[in-house]
Amino acid sequence: MSSKRWLISRRTVLRGLGTTMAIPLLDAMTPSSALAAPAAAAPIRTAFVYVPNGIIMKDWTPSGMGTNFELPSILAPLNPVKDELLVLSGLAHVHARANGDGGGDHARCAGTFLTGVQVRKTSGKDIHAGVSVDQIIADHVGKNTSLPSLEIGCEPGRQNGNCDSGYSCAYSSNISWRTPSMPMAKEIDPRQAFNRLFGDASAQASKREAAKQAMYRRSVLDLVLGDAKSLSGQLGRNDQHKLDEYLESVRAVEKRVQGAESESKDRLPADAQIPEGIPAEFAEHIRLMYDLMLLSFQTDTTRIVTFMHANAGSNRSYREIGVSDGHHSLSHHQGNPEWIEKLRKIDLFHMTEHARFIQKMRDTRDGDRSLLDNSMILYGCGISDGNHHSHDNLPVVLAGKAGGTITTGRHVKYKFETPLSNLFLSMMDRAGGAGERVASFGDSTGRLDQLTA
Repeated sequence: MSSKRWLISRRTVLRGLGTTMAIPLLDAMTPSSALAAPAAAAPIRTAFVYVPNGIIMKDWTPSGMGTNFELPSILAPLNPVKDELLVLSGLAHVHARANGDGGGDHARCAGTFLTGVQVRKTSGKDIHAGVSVDQIIADHVGKNTSLPSLEIGCEPGRQNGNCDSGYSCAYSSNISWRTPSMPMAKEIDPRQAFNRLFGDASAQASKREAAKQAMYRRSVLDLVLGDAKSLSGQLGRNDQHKLDEYLESVRAVEKRVQGAESESKDRLPADAQIPEGIPAEFAEHIRLMYDLMLLSFQTDTTRIVTFMHANAGSNRSYREIGVSDGHHSLSHHQGNPEWIEKLRKIDLFHMTEHARFIQKMRDTRDGDRSLLDNSMILYGCGISDGNHHSHDNLPVVLAGKAGGTITTGRHVKYKFETPLSNLFLSMMDRAGGAGERVASFGDSTGRLDQLTA
């Protein structure tokens, strides 16, 4: 007995009371005639994740080269996805150095991180960096998604004032730059980031059901549930399972966002001034932002994300892992083994949360591959040794195969002082061909080789 196979648009969204919500790629979005043909190339998602204050490099740098390498203690949380990684050693940012401008390495390295340029030393309004790699890619592929790019973080930033030895706070607080004088301010409130992706359920509903909504708050899923049920009736069993699984993940994140809002209010001192929606626990804050990034990629709401775990030079403490000292202060350890051990704990904390996200990306289907297979996720810092403010041999790990154009499961060591900007040019080429019209970027000397074996 034959059954009719429904076909729905790749751009199908769920609607309800003014709210729209994207859905992941389903089998029903692929025409029957295409099932026996080679699959169309899936979009490439690109993310840049920044951590501050350098890394304890002896516990970061793998032993062995090529496929014969072992992950040391800081990278150890990535062992379950070791075959999905490309650890890159030897890359540098020459323009993160003083080059006659004196102190300010932290702000300078953040401003240089995704631009590759020497930023202007100023604490005034005349800031000047460069267009960052994420925004060049967004210019090329952003028209295909509802959000051209998404900028998130976990620490409040400032766009003016002096934050580091005469450098504007705009450099310390941002890694994404739309123009040389306009940084893309990051969103640190999970609720606001959620609303950007899925719409503000309360605001949309209040337009039409003000009286009813005064009684209770409806979630985004409540608003689109009718449309979801209608769509589910047109889907095969596999797609129904995919849709149900996705809606449950959105519901789970939304509940955690709401819980974080309530918890943060309950646990804060009466005079504390923290934006609504930021979890009391830093680890949960990071996880929520990572999960929102995952949802943004899964639904193809955006293909470009930048994520700052903390601002450049951040001196936050990590009491949840037993480190009450400030991160930046510890980074100037002067060889003190106790301080180095505390830094190692911080580095491991950040990497553990990143590894959790990478594993989720690997376990999420995207057509006939995993979402990670169709992505490039760069994790790193513009400083290697925080004690000496070194900007060579930067800590850089790339996860994902970029649709099969990157050979992972390797450790590659490049010639000393190879520009990190060379990697960015190569990433542009893979991100929907964004590098086709870009001959050079920042301090680049060409495309980075050895990304494929």
